Amino acid sequence: MQYFLAKTDPETYSIHDFVKEKKTVWNGIKNPGALLVIKTMKPGDKVFIYHSQGGKPAIVGLAQITSDPRPDTQIAKSWVVDMELLKVYKEEVTLREIKETGLFDDWALVYRSRLSTMAVPEKFVLWMEKNYPGTTV
Repeated sequence: MQYFLAKTDPETYSIHDFVKEKKTVWNGIKNPGALLVIKTMKPGDKVFIYHSQGGKPAIVGLAQITSDPRPDTQIAKSWVVDMELLKVYKEEVTLREIKETGLFDDWALVYRSRLSTMAVPEKFVLWMEKNYPGTTV
């Protein structure tokens, strides 16, 4: 199982929308680097949901991939996956907090934060599990 991070603008699709729906098709990705990441996702993989705008950038939830990646029927050259929400974090985990730890300077979220979908290092997963248990949906 792998872990990923997927960014969303909360004005477009927020964690509150995800809580209501419980399941979603993760779509709208156009960046070639992010699309390469989506193509590697497999059912059972986990995804940190990250609000990239609309206040302070932060991880707000955790989802699980429930489908194989497939071409997006709405956007040419794009790919989508299905996700199911697993938990919402009681506290948002801000990008500032992540950066201030100094533990993740080699992670794309810290040094190349424009990429909308990316792999997550194992040491970050362990840090999140230890410090932020979240609330199960």
